[in-house]
Amino acid sequence: MTVLTLLAKVRGTGQIKLVEELLKNEFENLEVDFKVSGAPVNRWVQVSISGEDEVIATNYIKKEIGTCPISQEKIEEHSATKGYITKVDYSRNELTVDIGVFQPKTASATITLTTMRTQLADGKKADFKKICVAYGLQENLPIEVKILEAASSDEEGRIQAELSSAQVEKIRKWQQSLLDRLIVLGATAVEIDEVVRRTRLERDVIDVERLGLFEYSLTCKLGTDAAGLISRMGRYMRNSVFVVFSPRRTAELIGETPLAL
Repeated sequence: MTVLTLLAKVRGTGQIKLVEELLKNEFENLEVDFKVSGAPVNRWVQVSISGEDEVIATNYIKKEIGTCPISQEKIEEHSATKGYITKVDYSRNELTVDIGVFQPKTASATITLTTMRTQLADGKKADFKKICVAYGLQENLPIEVKILEAASSDEEGRIQAELSSAQVEKIRKWQQSLLDRLIVLGATAVEIDEVVRRTRLERDVIDVERLGLFEYSLTCKLGTDAAGLISRMGRYMRNSVFVVFSPRRTAELIGETPLAL
């Protein structure tokens, strides 16, 4: 039997059932038995798989959903790994990212204000809160980080990290598009599609990008303010969290005009 910790976090039994349904559909033609459950810590999802096609099912999960490293020994220095922001710490001016490490103890990646200024504010002495607001850096947002010190963590289990090159490139593309994005945390693609149709926002939302199993980015057409969609969609998605990514805000942060992006 293979036990995997998926690169996905859930809020309650309802989302665990959604993961079960997803895997049931994907494994329909495979000879496997599987069980989905909540992980021991931090809301990660665990799946146990057994059967003749165990290897095929395991490879599918690793490729399409991703898995957590679990042990700090599997984290290599300068490697890129995905995780979820678990704390926007205004007292320390740093981001805490859960990367799925809880053996031999729980450890999280830490991104300092100095690093964020270098990667996101063109080296300017921008305020931590302003950076987070401008780039939509919110708790439960999935992001990819680059590990800077993998050999050990401090007494609080913090591992120094920065945004990965792929994550920075994604952010740059979002900036250069000049299009607002509405990030939805805690929803499925089906739910989002239904709400977009129900609120008649098909012309305002031109693309839906998957960030995680229950996290999506909605690209707005040019001229549409993402913040304006929250009240219209929010009434039907009360369990979801909405975050705005605005190229205009990021431009103002580094002292440029939006058209200079």
